Amino acid sequence: MENNPLSQYFRQPAIYVKLPSNGEYYEEGSIELTETGEYPVLPMTTIDEITYRTPDALFNGTAVVNVIQSCVPNIKNAWNMPSIDVDTVLVAIRIATFGHQLDITTQCPACQEESEYGVDLRTILDLIQSPNYEEFLDLGDLKLYFAPMSYNQMNENNLKQFEEQRILNIMQDQEIGDQEKLNQMSDILLKITKITTDALAKNIKAVQTSQGDTVTQAAQIQEWLNNVDRSVFGKVRDHILKTKESSEIKPLQVKCQDCQNEYEQLFTLDMSNFFEGAS
Repeated sequence: MENNPLSQYFRQPAIYVKLPSNGEYYEEGSIELTETGEYPVLPMTTIDEITYRTPDALFNGTAVVNVIQSCVPNIKNAWNMPSIDVDTVLVAIRIATFGHQLDITTQCPACQEESEYGVDLRTILDLIQSPNYEEFLDLGDLKLYFAPMSYNQMNENNLKQFEEQRILNIMQDQEIGDQEKLNQMSDILLKITKITTDALAKNIKAVQTSQGDTVTQAAQIQEWLNNVDRSVFGKVRDHILKTKESSEIKPLQVKCQDCQNEYEQLFTLDMSNFFEGAS
């Protein structure tokens, strides 16, 4: 509503955050860039919190998209945001809404004692790094250039993998003959391999040939990946995995309060409880 006298009391940015992508890799119209490279992050509204408690919306990615667009108004279409920005934005929204302290439960591998460990989410933001997409992969006659998947592509890939894994688990419990079970497992593994190949192809921005041709069409890149020998496929896969790992949140260094053992604790953004209110 225009000229609402209460507009001055609407929620205000709680923090400002820099994106690992620096605003690159977004489709046109998907982000409103800022001059400073820092983006305002608003606290969640009650509607946002309800959205995050909706299982279907969490599962299909709609909750993530709606909350990001609500809390980071410069991001106009979160489906098109590069996957490397997702963790940073979600951590920033958590800080803006509940503060920078997050308590997690951790178990010492030495004495098996469980304890609460306080995580400063500002430190987590500092640990998230942007991959170097300027680095290409030289395959001799071919040079491969890369870019991050969009959140939509990443989400679709995860849903497909989840569904095939679910079918595989159900099938293993079925009382069918060994040969039939083997045939079904083979079909599912082929589908999972195809899903993996599709995901790798979506990480490749362009392939440049020694003849000077530059291929950017996803279908052609995917067809090429399906028809290369296993050694080339392995080099492409390993390069993409290495790039992905460089942007993932590093494990936390934890010291057990009971036995003083020091160990690493994985930190993952479990969307089902990451946005629960601070105690």
